[in-house]
Amino acid sequence: MPHINCNNASLFYIDEGAGAETIVFSHGLLFSHEMFRAQIDFFKSRYRCIAYDHRGQGQSEITKTGYDMDGLFLDAAALIENLQLGPVHFVGLSMGGFVGMRLASRKAHLVKSLTLMETSADTEVNKLKYSVLNLIFKVAGSKPIYKKIMHILFGKSFMNDPERIEDRLYWENKMMAIPKTVTRAVSGVISRSGVFEEIKSIEKPTLIVVGDEDVATTPEKAQRIHKQINGSVLEIISGAGHSSTIEKPDEVNNILEKFISHVKDDGNHSTPAEK
Repeated sequence: MPHINCNNASLFYIDEGAGAETIVFSHGLLFSHEMFRAQIDFFKSRYRCIAYDHRGQGQSEITKTGYDMDGLFLDAAALIENLQLGPVHFVGLSMGGFVGMRLASRKAHLVKSLTLMETSADTEVNKLKYSVLNLIFKVAGSKPIYKKIMHILFGKSFMNDPERIEDRLYWENKMMAIPKTVTRAVSGVISRSGVFEEIKSIEKPTLIVVGDEDVATTPEKAQRIHKQINGSVLEIISGAGHSSTIEKPDEVNNILEKFISHVKDDGNHSTPAEK
């Protein structure tokens, strides 16, 4: 699988499918490109799908610096530019959403549409709680706290569903295998600056998606973004938490397809909300 140098970091990415337009998937904290597997499989027959790992996570290079959100935004911009992808449909979840908002605000020519999933335009409200968890992680690794992490990353429906036991075990094992170096990325998220005022400038078609059980970036945070970005569309997924691409993949795929297809057919002139 390929790596590409972006903004002084070697980023891992996957490149699947083919089509006249490209979707770039940007994952959330403590995950990797893998959290979009169901979406890539769904869209790759019609679109070129790129999913990358943020620096210090997944299979990307663990750098000493560059973990603030402005640095990660520059990573994403460099990825799009270096791969000559042109304006893309950018889909960012949580941390990926922090990146996407900056990308659409500051380098709008790289974006055809923007999807923001389970994310926030504000500073971190749980800074103290997450700082304590991050310190424990740094000292002892993820094993002492992985259960707490799971309940932050996934909604109660997913966590209590007896038919999703294998899925939960899979992601629990993933969480327990995360190296201590990920605390650099966690610190970048905890200390991030807000972009609430900045996102007023976003003019690209924007879809906002949130699970109604998301405790990390609540539906209220999604509502704030929706009101701030003119013409944006808000979709709330019932029974999903902070990782709807994993928890409710079919619902996510249907929502994304409706939105991206509209943007594609409309020539990027309006969002569904403006029709």
